[in-house]
Amino acid sequence: MKTINSLFVILLAVATFIGCAKDNYDAPSSILSGKVTYNDAQIGLRSNGVQLELWQHGYQLFTKIPVYVAQDGTFSARLFNGDYKLVLLNGNGPWVSSSDSIDVKVSGATTVNVPVTPYFNIKQSSFTRPNDSTITATVSLEQVNNSLPLEAVNLYVGSTEIVDENRNIATAQVPASAITDVTQPITISLVLPESYRSDSLLFPRVGVRTAGVAEQIYTLPGQTK
Repeated sequence: MKTINSLFVILLAVATFIGCAKDNYDAPSSILSGKVTYNDAQIGLRSNGVQLELWQHGYQLFTKIPVYVAQDGTFSARLFNGDYKLVLLNGNGPWVSSSDSIDVKVSGATTVNVPVTPYFNIKQSSFTRPNDSTITATVSLEQVNNSLPLEAVNLYVGSTEIVDENRNIATAQVPASAITDVTQPITISLVLPESYRSDSLLFPRVGVRTAGVAEQIYTLPGQTK
C-alpha cells in the first residue's frame, strides 16, 4: 500500500510540474502593426470585415493566425518573435485577389504595409450638411482594374465614428446605371431620420461596391455639424 501511495505522489508531482511548466510560458509580447494600402495610401474598409492571415512554420500545429483590419485600413497583432508569412484571404477584400505572400520577421515592434490593387479607388471625397435633415457627399473615383464593373456608390451616416453598411442610421445609393461617367464627380444625398436631425455631430461615409465583390472600399468617416 505504501508503494502505491508513493507512486501516486510521484505521478501527482510530475503532473503538477508539467502543468506549471505549461502555465509558465511567456505570453507573446511583440506587436506587428501596419496598414492595407494602394499607392502608399491606406484604404478605408468595413470595420473588422476584412481578414489577413499570418502563418508560421516550424511548429507542431501549423494553423493560421487571423488578423482583422480596422475601418481605417490599419491592423495589429501581438505575436512571438519569429518568421511569418502574411497573406490576403482570397475574395475577402474590395481588391483583385492575389496569391502572393509577404515574409515578415517579427522582432519587438514591427511594422509592415500590405499593398493591394482595388477595383476602384476613391480619389477625393467631401461631405456637407446643408440643413438639419440632409447630408450630401461628393466623390471622385478611379477605376484601377477593369475586370469587374461598378455596381453602386453608397452613402452611409452613423451616430458614431464606426459606420459602414452594417452600422448606420441612414443610407442612400446611386446605382451604376445612373452614373454615365465614372471619372466625373458623383454626388449622393440622403434624408436623415427625424430622430437624428437635432444631433449636432454625425459621421457620413461613402462605400463603393464592385459587382460580384462582397466588401466595399470606403472613404474614411467624415464629420458634419
